[in-house]
Amino acid sequence: MGFRITAIHPRKHPSDDLYLIADLLPRGVILALPSRISHTVGTRMKSSENSLSVWKDTSVQPTFAALQADTTADVCIIGAGISGLTTAYLLARAGKSVVVVDRMGIGGGETGQTTAHLASEMDDYFYEIERKHGERGARIAYESHHNAIAFIERVVQEEGIDCAFRRLDGFLFLGRGETEKMLADEAAAALRAGFPSVERLPSLPFDFWRSPACIRFPDQGEFHPLRYINGLAKAIVANGGRIYTDTEVVGHPTGGSPVRIETQSGAIVTATKALIATNYPISSWLGVVPKLAPYRTYVVGFEVPSGSIPHGLYWDTEEPYHYVRLSEGPRSGTETLIVGGEDHKTGQAEDMDARFQALISWTRERFLPAGEVVYKWSGQVQEPVDLMAFIGPHPGQENLYVITGDSGQGMTHGTLGGILVSDLMLDRENPWLELYDPGRSGLSAPLEMAKENLNAVSHFKDLLVRQDVGSLVEIAPGEGAVVHEGIIPVAVYRDEAGSVHRCSAVCTHMGCVVRWNKLEKSWDCPCHGSRFDAFGAVLTGPATKPLHPIEK
Repeated sequence: MGFRITAIHPRKHPSDDLYLIADLLPRGVILALPSRISHTVGTRMKSSENSLSVWKDTSVQPTFAALQADTTADVCIIGAGISGLTTAYLLARAGKSVVVVDRMGIGGGETGQTTAHLASEMDDYFYEIERKHGERGARIAYESHHNAIAFIERVVQEEGIDCAFRRLDGFLFLGRGETEKMLADEAAAALRAGFPSVERLPSLPFDFWRSPACIRFPDQGEFHPLRYINGLAKAIVANGGRIYTDTEVVGHPTGGSPVRIETQSGAIVTATKALIATNYPISSWLGVVPKLAPYRTYVVGFEVPSGSIPHGLYWDTEEPYHYVRLSEGPRSGTETLIVGGEDHKTGQAEDMDARFQALISWTRERFLPAGEVVYKWSGQVQEPVDLMAFIGPHPGQENLYVITGDSGQGMTHGTLGGILVSDLMLDRENPWLELYDPGRSGLSAPLEMAKENLNAVSHFKDLLVRQDVGSLVEIAPGEGAVVHEGIIPVAVYRDEAGSVHRCSAVCTHMGCVVRWNKLEKSWDCPCHGSRFDAFGAVLTGPATKPLHPIEK
């Protein structure tokens, strides 16, 4: 019996409490040490991404033991991001026995790659939601996201979580080529949706940039997402919950009475109910495939003098849009200006350097205090074709639930998802279910659904024609490429030592040919967004099986 510590060494500064987790079964015990870290302890946290976000660089994630023996619980939750841990927190507080399993660690997926905007203004616009789901749907969208921010604020206060939560204003400003009619339409729709007030302004509250017109949305929020979910994990364990990391679920979880969740170690969790909270659901449910579109998004962090830019949430009306906020800085007297955008369909672009440069140029033209670039990272979001996430009972699977479709607002979607699913599991009515019901049809967005599916189908031609290099000697150390060996598309990775590793380039989800992501050092599927590491192991679903190894 002993302690294990996993920490990330901050490149510029130490921060965050260090949690020591005792490997005590059947449950772990978290001991908080209120001390600062100034040296590397252990190894960098496991993550679905290779790039390092500001959050992963400025937090220390608790590490839990892997599940090694069969266990039982009222609820098994797959995924230790904000969706899974919010649900686990609420259920543990309600007296349910809860087991959380994750193939990586706390926040090792997209929760650690977000920019952590907490907004009840929708990035897909209220007037668009109203068009697809009516005024009632728009009101529920506002209410659920508004309540999610309030929930986070309340948990921070009750659990004493030091995660830099603050309330602030959000600003939607005109992008290139847009007219003020768009702002007028959105302001009116936001008021109909339930915002108590919104304000049209001639420009943003900056003295360094004469910006275009904007709308001010009061009572939004920001926080440090990993420190927040660290606090959730601590509270879950304190309430009797059990968390197991380095625990990979095998195959597609299915419903039942009870539900049985099998893991790679052979250990089985037997539970009355289960939740799949894995960003994209690792299930056999094909009904979600035509209704979700995976996108990569890019983020740059700039060092700026403290106080040089007012804290707020800023996003524009361009397509794809830009989104901006601030966080603590790399040095005393500084803050980090976080700017994201340049989205594209997963696996359908190779110009990552150009996208980062576009973000840098866009920022320097507008935010004059922006100094040295101190962070570059990327993440993945799931865009539902009708703009609303899929949260609730898994269609056709008894006692199985799902949270997916974050649509670029993962922190509030994940939180409201946890509230909604925990209500359902506790047999409470929740007025949000109709809007977010995973079993709803895609009839409110038929053109969007057709467009996304035609896009996916178009990439099956790569089975015959995909060839990134003419010879393996063109593949540099640390890089990968797809080649054809006879009629077989092969994903070839040359490691830093020069050794070549081969696996099938055919995605194990539905057979598309993967593409090399040189930023994240991963194989990404252009059809449905599955991602695999350089050696073919699954990073993110919907695939659940690794790329098949191929001998030379």
